[in-house]
Amino acid sequence: MSSILLMLLGIINIVVGLGTLVCFVMVLIKLFQDKGALHGILGIICGLYTFVWGWIESARLGIKQIMLIWTVLLIASIILQSISIFGMAATKSWQDDAARQQQLQQQGR
Repeated sequence: MSSILLMLLGIINIVVGLGTLVCFVMVLIKLFQDKGALHGILGIICGLYTFVWGWIESARLGIKQIMLIWTVLLIASIILQSISIFGMAATKSWQDDAARQQQLQQQGR
């Protein structure tokens, strides 16, 4: 993968991460309002608690759309990060191969 494509993936991943953060904060506010400070603090410490609680209470609190968006963004983030990691590994491998070939060509002269 080219470095430009990896940079673009990184920028998209930042935007997705910001969207995830916004959804997290919106659900966290609902958690504080509904369950109080102790559960809210637990939600800050453990984002998974906030996510699961949000899905359990989504119908009652009317946050189903937020939870759907949050879920899609989380899945997109995982996919983008995986592509970026494999892309960086492939780019590194290609660069190493090119450097080896260049060394062999210089030695052959």
